[in-house]
This record gives sequence, structure tokens and C-alpha cells, in this order.
Amino acid sequence: MDSLNNIKILDFTQAMAGPIATMVLSDLGADVIKVEPLNGEQSRHWAPPYINSESAYYLSLNRNKSDICMDLKSSWSIEIIKKLAKNSDIIIENFRPGVAKKLNIDYETLKKYNDKIIYCSISGFGQTGPDKDKPAYDLIALARSGLMGITGEKNGEPVKFGVPITDITSGLFAAISILSALYYREKTGRGQYIDLSMLDVNVFLLVNQFMNYIATGKNPEREGSKHPSIVPYQVFKAMDDYIAIAVGTDKLWSLLCSAINRKDLINNEKFDNNENRLKNRDELINIINNELSKIDVADLINTLNDYGVPCSKVNRISDVVEDKQINFRDMIRDFNGLKLLNSPIKMSETPGKIRKLPSKLGEDTYDILKNLGYTDQEIKAFKDNGTVK
Repeated sequence: MDSLNNIKILDFTQAMAGPIATMVLSDLGADVIKVEPLNGEQSRHWAPPYINSESAYYLSLNRNKSDICMDLKSSWSIEIIKKLAKNSDIIIENFRPGVAKKLNIDYETLKKYNDKIIYCSISGFGQTGPDKDKPAYDLIALARSGLMGITGEKNGEPVKFGVPITDITSGLFAAISILSALYYREKTGRGQYIDLSMLDVNVFLLVNQFMNYIATGKNPEREGSKHPSIVPYQVFKAMDDYIAIAVGTDKLWSLLCSAINRKDLINNEKFDNNENRLKNRDELINIINNELSKIDVADLINTLNDYGVPCSKVNRISDVVEDKQINFRDMIRDFNGLKLLNSPIKMSETPGKIRKLPSKLGEDTYDILKNLGYTDQEIKAFKDNGTVK
């Protein structure tokens, strides 16, 4: 049995943050019905690349879900939504604040049909505040939160992450909130409303950098791969490729010095503890760069591993696909002919797992309506009048 077996989710989300949340929950066994507009949700159109005519972006986010394609503005659709809401434990949407209310699918409306519903709204700036109605994507929340301001090279421009980190973390916090609400409902019998702001999540992610500002009154600088409080803890250029090295303790510092044949640095008063290494960062990094530039990255990794120094080549995705540890952990799964990233949730009784490939647009519409009790004649009428596709 899956941990969320028999939990039913009505999913009005699109793009990234919402679909990440519902995918995580569906990996844990929740039954997710994804509601898409007639022309499909945004990520179906974020292409190329395509795989078998489907957007790779969409395929990355929507496994384990059933799909119904519906015109939410149709007067007929609200009757379908009412039935779906009555049968659901969770409803999740990521419209701009106010849109769900206009469509009559907001929390106050749908809880009339199911007073135990857990309803999660994900938005850029939240459902309250002076900027609640402003549009936002990952990039905007990343910039406004301060995260982008501390990301990039010291003398370069601010940069975004290589993946939509705002959307991903917001989706994960939404899933955490929903699981907490399910536990609360289990104890009290009461559902609740969840207001999840992407900006809030990104501000939370400032963590140590925020406290550094509180401690000093100074804005943290962009430092590329360098750590603001630990040295050496960054990416270096070896003779032929890049390598990440993390020296989090003075013991590891001694081991690194031994590994690169620079034991003379261990007790040097400029570098003998982390505080001194931080004060003399530039000088130390130049010394290490000089030593590492003489060594092939594969040989360097072997040596550092022998000494127990945390390190890794900076992999490209092609390297990740071939990585022995990643493959041993079954993180890349070939499922019905399509390679997918597997769930990282590994539990002894109820691990996350892939059960179904992402649906074609509207693929499950007939079955969903049939399960709600509609006759073939009624389903045909919905199709003929443009309510469903």
C-alpha cells in the first residue's frame, strides 16, 4: 500500500510549482486528476525539445496523474467540478489571486460541497498584501527575494539558477503544507486553506545569508561558487576540468594540504583555522588554484577520495546519466520506454514510485466523467458543446 493511498487530489495547476507539488504527492500514491484548459496547460507549449510530440518540459512534471481537458469558463463545467470536489481530499491551484473566485472554483465556493477539503493556492506574492495581484514567474520571485542578488560571479551580473529553483522549492513547500494539513485533518476532522507564496519561500531560502546581513549590516556579495563563511569551499579548475572541493573542518583542511603535497600550509598562521583562511581567502585560493592546475581531474578526485576530502567533478547531465552511484540508487528510471527522474523518497514501507506516464491532453476525460456517473449521452453533450475535450 502507498502512503497516500485513497487520497484524491483535484489539480488545477500548470507550469512548474503546482505540478511539482502534485507529482511529489502522486509519487507517494495520491490519485491526482489534472484539469487542463482546452488548449493544454502552459508547459505543454514550452518546447522544443519534444519527446514523441510531447513537450519535454511537460513530461518532466506530470507523471502518475489522470488528465481531464475542460473549459472552466463553461457554465456546464461547474457541475463537473462540484462532483470532483465532493470526491476530493485536496484541491490545489496556482492561478493569479482572484481568478479561482471568478471561475467559481475558490476555497469558499468548493468547501460548501466538501467542508473537509484541504485547498492550496500557490501564487507569486501570496493572497494578501499590496502586490498580491502582480504577475510573477520563477525569475521574478528569485529577483525580488534577494536570492538572485547573491548568485553569480563577484564582478558579474546576477544570474538565475540552472533550474527554476523558485518553482521547485515552492512546490515542495506546498507538498509539505498539504501533508501537514492531512495530519491535522486526521486528528480534528477539519480541512483548511493554504496560502503558499513563491516570494515567501524564496525569502526563507536566504537562511544563513540573511543572518549574515543581520550580524554585519552589510549586503552579502556575489561570490560565484565560494562559500561566504567557509574556506576553501568552492569550485576549482584542475588541469582539464572543474572540481568542487568542500573543506568544512580544520581536520579536512589538514587532509587537503596533505593530498596536494602542501603540508607546509597546515600550520601557517594565515590558514591554520577557518577564520584565518576566511581573512586570507584570496591568497589561499591562488595557492590552491596553482597546485590544482597541474593535476588531471580524475587523478585529483582519486587522491582526494583516498584522503577523505569531500569532492566531485562538476558534472554535466551526460555525466549524471552514467554516474554509478546515481544509477545504483535508481534515480534514473526507464519506464515504458521513457527515461524519467525517479522519486528520491526512499522509505522501507511506502517509497515514492512511478506508476503512470504523463497523460496526453484530455486522455482520461472520458474515464473520469464516467467514474463521476455521467452517461455516454451526457459526455457526448459535454464534448459537443465544448465543455470538455
